[in-house]
Amino acid sequence: MQTGKAISVPAILKVGKGTLNKIGSYLKTEGLEQIVIFLGNGLIDLFGERVMRSLKEQGIKVLEYSELDTVDIDDIITLAFSMPNKTQAVVSIGGGKVIDAGKYAAFLRNIPFISVPTSSSSDGFSSASASLLVHGKRTSVPAKLAYGIIVDTEVIRTAPDKFIYSGIGDMISKITALYDWIYEEKCGYSEVNDFAVMIAKKAVNSFVRTPYENIKDEIFLKELVDSLAMSGIANEIAGSSAPTSGSEHLISHALDKILETPQLHGIQVGIATYIMSKVQDHRYIRVNTVLSETGFWDYAKTLQMRQEDFLKAVDLAPSIKPFRHTYLHEETYRNAAKKLIVEDERLKQILIK
Repeated sequence: MQTGKAISVPAILKVGKGTLNKIGSYLKTEGLEQIVIFLGNGLIDLFGERVMRSLKEQGIKVLEYSELDTVDIDDIITLAFSMPNKTQAVVSIGGGKVIDAGKYAAFLRNIPFISVPTSSSSDGFSSASASLLVHGKRTSVPAKLAYGIIVDTEVIRTAPDKFIYSGIGDMISKITALYDWIYEEKCGYSEVNDFAVMIAKKAVNSFVRTPYENIKDEIFLKELVDSLAMSGIANEIAGSSAPTSGSEHLISHALDKILETPQLHGIQVGIATYIMSKVQDHRYIRVNTVLSETGFWDYAKTLQMRQEDFLKAVDLAPSIKPFRHTYLHEETYRNAAKKLIVEDERLKQILIK
């Protein structure tokens, strides 16, 4: 009898208060006793002592231990093959850069990767791809889903609010991304995986329905991180980022190319999600409610982002992924998006002329 498709899921998934102090026991349980650790800039002083203490208590041997601040693919290749042969796992602690670098290094060496994000700015900590510099251009390259995801909500809470807003923007984007994917299938360009759709939909719906009083509430942060992690699983099932990355992500990637200093990925994506939800005429009231009630819009107002840049980004968006067929790959919907950017009252408050 034929069985279903096999997928990878993290062997370690720990989200909650104080998980950073127990990292040694999590690795020991999985038999990972010789590791390499990479940390983001300045994080050795912040978290190094407690991580090393936890590892020492469990007899985990740290073969290499350093801060890392590069996502150049050539640097990562060199790094990967200079790691000791005894290395059983790569552990990355920090933001997107060190997560992507460690993830790709582990992928090249075909060893487990342990993702320990210190902010909730996007679903990158749980995805099976890495955003690296290839010939000077930011490029998404294939990697593997993390073997382990360890998130300390106490650490996430201490990160600047902008990283939480970025995570909110990235999470809410699953609403428009899924609608794009379904539209893509309708137009004959793709085949939707219903199980991946279900997982991504459950992730975003669980998040938007979470009761909270403040975005620093434990329940809110845990739900945000859990939902972002589930997004990575949806991508793994689909074999692509289609369930969680659609036209709204294309706008953000286009902004990355246009702007000398882009905003955080999830901030750009959140604004683009609002635009696309109205273009798609799909759940835009829910999107606006979440972005309003969490304080996302209030933060976005302070950034002085330009209307002109978003107009250019909409036109550039289809060329970012020419093999996709989102709403923005059709001129009618690009025109609708640009009209919205100029005329929508909410966007007039966010984007300056």
